[in-house]
Amino acid sequence: MFAILKTGGKQYTVKVGDVLKVEKLNADEGATLELEEVLAVAKDGDLILGAPKVENAKVEVEILEHGKDKKILVFKKKRRKDYKKRYGHRQHYTKIRVKDIKVG
Repeated sequence: MFAILKTGGKQYTVKVGDVLKVEKLNADEGATLELEEVLAVAKDGDLILGAPKVENAKVEVEILEHGKDKKILVFKKKRRKDYKKRYGHRQHYTKIRVKDIKVG
């Protein structure tokens, strides 16, 4: 059984027990959340597609930790104009574990 989940503007294919990094969620570490933006669910060989979401489908997740990703460097330059700009960015993330996928 797997589900396609949307959170933070991105879509993830998840199974029970998966650990993944998503955009920062506002919840404490150790808390349990139910994410309701489920776009599709595959259960016992049947694929249930939503339009746009599957009705009464939820993915129960546990918050493992919050953190910041690796730094990425952004460099901008315009040739012959003596313009150079460099800065870094570290994205906040939340690491979650999928506990259960509920349908109906």
